[in-house]
Amino acid sequence: MRLPEPGGPLTSALCTDLTSGELAAATVELAERSAATAADPLLDEDLQLALAICYELHYRGFDGVAETWEWDPELLRLRAHLERAHTAALRALVGELEVTDEPVDRQLTALIAADDGPSLSSYMSRSGSLEQWREYLTLRSVYHLKEADPHTFAVPRLSGRAKAAMVEIQADEYGGGSAERMHSRLFAGMMRDLGLDAGYGALWDDAPAAAFASVNTMSLFGLHRRWRGAALGHLACVEMTSSEPSRRYAAGLRRLGYDGTTTVFYDEHVEADAVHEQIASVDMCGSLVAEEPALTADVLFGAACSLAMDGLAARHLLGAWEAGRSALRRERPLAA
Repeated sequence: MRLPEPGGPLTSALCTDLTSGELAAATVELAERSAATAADPLLDEDLQLALAICYELHYRGFDGVAETWEWDPELLRLRAHLERAHTAALRALVGELEVTDEPVDRQLTALIAADDGPSLSSYMSRSGSLEQWREYLTLRSVYHLKEADPHTFAVPRLSGRAKAAMVEIQADEYGGGSAERMHSRLFAGMMRDLGLDAGYGALWDDAPAAAFASVNTMSLFGLHRRWRGAALGHLACVEMTSSEPSRRYAAGLRRLGYDGTTTVFYDEHVEADAVHEQIASVDMCGSLVAEEPALTADVLFGAACSLAMDGLAARHLLGAWEAGRSALRRERPLAA
């Protein structure tokens, strides 16, 4: 994967340093200033892209960038500045969360029921044009071409039933042993059917900040043991909320004339996530908080962040389309 086009001065300096092999002190200072002054860190293109670049070194890396950067102490210090701004913005977005004595699966259900974010799946089912579908898939490709990987980082941080339940869910995400059934592969096939480049990271230059903010949240939770509860809460919320929206997304593609060979990604999630819901909320999260009750608040925080990131992306897309413009980083005119 090549390094993306810079989204601003921070990513420009960071990409230059990664390819040169030396991180300048000025780049670390720039990251600190950017994190401190960003008006909205979750929608700051430069900040989110820089954070995504730092995290990608733990996934597949970049062409021409040495693998030794992954654990470089100064780069981790730079990343920490961005993470603090990102985490503070998440806390401000989701607000205070009430923790009760009820089983955590019921608290997760109540949290999801209280969510009032816009329904992007309903819009795409009824009205989404082909060009809007391409923009939506471009945004989602930042995650779905590495689907399940951010959450999987949390597996070795668990034990007992919580760990076994998470592995059961993740095994399905990776196709149950069949590479062709991996959800990332199914998503790539759908992208190709809609005329998009399905190469890993190929559309990073087009994706807006909201796309990176969503995946950066998952990476933050997965890569830090301190956030293992949030990683499980985030995953549980994904599994508990994706079955019906996936049904609507599939209907939207069929409305445009695509058949089951294209909709298989969503059809798979209709079935799989309906099964995963109880495993995720009861077996995985329930077992975690039974063993570590103090993590209940983190589980709920992770779930709330999942809902908030979905809302952030939906508002970005729907707002741009309502205004008659592209929702992508590199704007192009929408088809009539």
